[in-house]
Amino acid sequence: MSATGLHGSARRELAGWEAPDSAQDELRRSYLEHLDRHPDAVSRACLPGHLTASAAIVDPGGTRAVLVLHRKIGKWLQTGGHCEEGDRSLGETALREAAEESGLSGLRLLEGPVRLDRHRVGCGGGTWHLDVQYAVVAEDEGAVLSRDAAESADLGWFGVQGVPEPTDEACRILVRTAAQAVHAEGDRGRAGRA
Repeated sequence: MSATGLHGSARRELAGWEAPDSAQDELRRSYLEHLDRHPDAVSRACLPGHLTASAAIVDPGGTRAVLVLHRKIGKWLQTGGHCEEGDRSLGETALREAAEESGLSGLRLLEGPVRLDRHRVGCGGGTWHLDVQYAVVAEDEGAVLSRDAAESADLGWFGVQGVPEPTDEACRILVRTAAQAVHAEGDRGRAGRA
């Protein structure tokens, strides 16, 4: 899909996303305004800031998460990154990045974002990442992790309540939120079978 198609897809997804609280809704509205002002908002070439997508990879029980030790930043973080030509949605970007950075196959994206996070990064001399964050389930939690050495210094499974240091609060919140989303999906599945 072209950047124009991805731009429209991102706008539709964020317009339809029900934020969990007022702070997240304020971020959602600012992302929409950014998309409206910048036709290239999904491209890393948009230096005022650009949309990115990331994911907390969690096990089916929502008790453990895969994190990468980011080579440049030096922190344990979720998988994620920039949109690329051919990505049809932000969710697809997050899922692609999760597979590339973890080496896992058989990953399943939960529907819709779970949260948003805006943070300053070094792209193009200093800009903003307007990160749209997802939950991804690793159906085969016993599969071997295989890191991308260019991106990360290490990766591993960690308890949702035991995110390693150094990290940041945004990562800790995303991991907990993704685990809650997996639990909620399981609860809906059990209720549907009852």
